Amino acid sequence: MPISTDEVEAIARLARLSIDVSDVPEYADRLSRILNFVEQMSTTDTEGIDPIAHPLEVAGRSRQDEVTEHDERETFQAQAPDVENGLYLVPKVIE
Repeated sequence: MPISTDEVEAIARLARLSIDVSDVPEYADRLSRILNFVEQMSTTDTEGIDPIAHPLEVAGRSRQDEVTEHDERETFQAQAPDVENGLYLVPKVIE
């Protein structure tokens, strides 16, 4: 799927990228090769192959779900200018 130089310039404008005009043909060529490779990959038969999250069979590192912090809510809220029913009250900024 060839990408034209006009398309590269439009993409750069939309992405707000500043690219040198002399580099546009090279970008067009590279983007075209990437899209051709993606197109080639999409023709691969994947029937019967289960999707995987990782190419290697590794187990996720787990840890015990233990509380490591103490509840200091009252200490923190004692320093707040305004608290009601355990919630911090702040001035209204949007009308």
